[in-house]
Amino acid sequence: MSIQYIFEIFGTVVFAISGIIAANKGAGQNWFGAVFVGLVTAIGGGSVRDILLDSYPLVWIEDINFIYAAFFGIIIMHFFYRPIMKYKNKFSLFDTLGIALFTVVGTEKALEFNVHWLIAAIMGMFTAVMGGVIRDTLSQELPVIFRKEVYATACLAGAFLYLILNHFEVERTWNFIISALFIIIIRILALKYHWSIPKYKTL
Repeated sequence: MSIQYIFEIFGTVVFAISGIIAANKGAGQNWFGAVFVGLVTAIGGGSVRDILLDSYPLVWIEDINFIYAAFFGIIIMHFFYRPIMKYKNKFSLFDTLGIALFTVVGTEKALEFNVHWLIAAIMGMFTAVMGGVIRDTLSQELPVIFRKEVYATACLAGAFLYLILNHFEVERTWNFIISALFIIIIRILALKYHWSIPKYKTL
C-alpha cells in the first residue's frame, strides 16, 4: 500500500468528519442532510481534480474503499461526537489535516498525467479546497477560500514544496510527510497568530 493511497484514504476520513461538523452547525439539519454533506466533503475535491485531469472513472467510483472511508468518518462522528467537538475549534484540526493530505495527493496525481508543474500545484490546491467549498456552500456559509484567513495559500505553498523536493529527488515517502507537515504548520501558525490575506483592491 503506497503512501499516496494511505494519505488519500485518511484524508477522506478526516474531511468526512469536517463535513459532519459543518453540517451540525446548521439549525434543524436532518440525519440524511448531515451524511450527504459529510460524503460530498470527503469526495468533492478529488472528483473536481479527476474531472479536470480527464481521469476516469473518478477515484471513488474506481475504488469503493473511498466510500467506505467517508462512511467510516461519518460513523466516528456519530459515536464520538462530543469528544471530537471539544477539539473542533483547536486550530480547525480536521480541516487542516484534510487539506494537508489532499494537497500532496492531488499534486502527485497531477504529475502522473505529465502536466506542467504549475498546473500540478493548482490541482493539488483544488483537491484540498474544493471539498470544503462544496461543504460550506451546502451549509450556507461563506466558503473559507473567500475569507481573509490563510487557507488555499497554505495548500499552494505545500504543493510548491512538494514539487521542489520532487525535483531534487527526495525520497517519495519523506516528501509526502514533509510537505503535509509544512501545510499543517502554516495553517496552525496562521490561525494562532491571525495571519490573513490582504483584501483585493483595484487601482
